[in-house]
Amino acid sequence: MSESEQTTASAQNRKPKRRRRKPRRRQSNWDLRQFQVPAVAGKWRFHDFDLPLPLMRAIHAQGFEYCTPIQAEALRQTLLGGDIVGKAQTGTGKTAAFLISVLAYFLEEPTPDGQKSGAPRALIIAPTRELALQIEKDAKALARFTQLNVASVVGGMDYQKQRESLGNKIDILVATPGRLLDFHQKRDIDLSEVEVLVLDEADRMLSMGFIPDVKRIIRYTPKKEERQTFLFSATFTDDILSLASQWTLDPAHVEIEVTVENQADIDQRVYLVSDDDKQRLLVNLLEQESFERVMVFGNRRDLVRKLDDLLKKAGVSVAMLSGDVPQNQRIKTLERFREGEIQVLVATDVAGRGIHIEDVSHVINYTLPEDPEDYVHRIGRTGRAGAKGVSISFVGEEDAFSLPEIERYINGKLPCEHPPEGML
Repeated sequence: MSESEQTTASAQNRKPKRRRRKPRRRQSNWDLRQFQVPAVAGKWRFHDFDLPLPLMRAIHAQGFEYCTPIQAEALRQTLLGGDIVGKAQTGTGKTAAFLISVLAYFLEEPTPDGQKSGAPRALIIAPTRELALQIEKDAKALARFTQLNVASVVGGMDYQKQRESLGNKIDILVATPGRLLDFHQKRDIDLSEVEVLVLDEADRMLSMGFIPDVKRIIRYTPKKEERQTFLFSATFTDDILSLASQWTLDPAHVEIEVTVENQADIDQRVYLVSDDDKQRLLVNLLEQESFERVMVFGNRRDLVRKLDDLLKKAGVSVAMLSGDVPQNQRIKTLERFREGEIQVLVATDVAGRGIHIEDVSHVINYTLPEDPEDYVHRIGRTGRAGAKGVSISFVGEEDAFSLPEIERYINGKLPCEHPPEGML
């Protein structure tokens, strides 16, 4: 039996939770002849999944051609109606993986008659405002050639404006746990009609203390036998696997590791430098090298403020992103960085996960992260979608203890060298 036959047989053995593969295509002047992607051995194309034409048009508009590993593995399961528990770091394409599956389903299964306002068909829960808003943006981009509606409810933003956005029928709702519960308690949101539930960055929700809220939310949705559930996490701890077993039904497990060994598109450098020389090195690098769009990471808010002041005084186009910055200002800062109005973004690890910014040319770790996992998340900001990127880590006296732990975590040695001549 072939691999594809085994996948199909496995799905048929499970009790189906929804009808699948009933082709329905919207009329359009656009057709697949405008989206030619040659078959390549060992790679999956989006063409290989018989996706609805409006969705393929959006995928083409996004510049996607071949699936990333998590996209290929996930779509092979989720398009057949099965649950999935996926292990994938940021930057692997997991957001598009679950959005494409949800949108394909909704394009083939029209909105049920009598769908109520404020009753989403798909619910996506994310741990942070930034991640939720990014998922909403990605969902709208992929749904741009459809009539499907996407909305979000997140904390730290205007409640009434979000409430007004719920007045129409919602196909996809992206939410953070606390704000979602606020809306549900006020009966502005009804979760009883959720057909697809997505839990993104479950490990971060666990570490941030959101699991009790998430459990309450899930109790308001249909039983797991009556919905499709996707759970994604950067790590598979015993706690995460236990939660996955409670919330999913006979899920497929997909694991995509992101390590130094398979981050081939990132040129990683480690500069050995004294703590006293780090500021001079940072300024000289940004002034003398042709850096296009740079993220500089620091471990503490006070350090990020200090670096922001330092670079402003040096004439660098810079902005700061940390927990001290109000939410509305954070969103504006991210948009200016995306548009190229700001060259350098100095950030704490609040920006290390879930924020998708194209064309980040360099990531600079001014200090090494205390958690080795955050190293992978940080450098994952660059070298995305096949583009080349550069990661530079400053290792001083205080960072010396973190380096071996990071190397053990990534199962590889980082090349250590002195800064280029003339940088100090």
